[in-house]
Amino acid sequence: MDIFIQQIINGLVLGSIYALVALGYTMVYGIMGLINFAHGEVVMIGAMVALFTLKALSGLPAIVSVPIALAAAAAVCMAVGYSIEKIAYRPLRRAPKLAPLITAIGISIILQHLAMLIWGRNYHAFPAVLPVSEHDIFGATITSLQVVIIVIAAAMMAGLTLLVQRTRLGRAMRATAENPPIAQLMGVNINQIISATFVIGSALAAVAGLMVSANYSIAHYYMGFMLGLKAFTAAVLGGIGNLAGAMLGGILLG
Repeated sequence: MDIFIQQIINGLVLGSIYALVALGYTMVYGIMGLINFAHGEVVMIGAMVALFTLKALSGLPAIVSVPIALAAAAAVCMAVGYSIEKIAYRPLRRAPKLAPLITAIGISIILQHLAMLIWGRNYHAFPAVLPVSEHDIFGATITSLQVVIIVIAAAMMAGLTLLVQRTRLGRAMRATAENPPIAQLMGVNINQIISATFVIGSALAAVAGLMVSANYSIAHYYMGFMLGLKAFTAAVLGGIGNLAGAMLGGILLG
């Protein structure tokens, strides 16, 4: 029984990370009908930026260095997400569906190789962001880091749901997803809304990147490919384009 509970805990931790990444896929698909295959590489960039920021701030306590590293990773990932949408996807918005799909794969390859040029091809050890402490649950073990990952992921998913359902920006996002031309006639700037969707999804990707690297204590330039593939599977499992489905799909896959 303790092995079963341990696997449930491990699955919840991984599923929380998958769900955060899957939200980026499902938000973009819901608004544009596009599978952003470069999203996994945005997660990787977040992890690498957080890693090297933590190394640069190694003399500071974790309560100071971790928020700074997370803010730096989020800022870089948001800039990357905004640039991808504006440079790569916006000119192809009215193109046949195959064109943006091929472009997404191309952007993924470009980001991988840029990361390799900047940070090298070696695996990098991720510094411990929390003191190692374990808690016993019916014979299974959960660490403080795993608890923090689950809690932060749940809070961010709840916050995103409130943003989409209860705010003016969320209403504009839902209108754009439903019918972009009609939303534009009603005064919604769909270019800004689509860019905002990429930026929000990229911020979630930065958090997920720090989480997965902290959980496995490692980061490298190719880590986003398999993680992105699993998160995309989670999004499809939950019904791509559906926020609640993406969250549920991530937890189930984990």
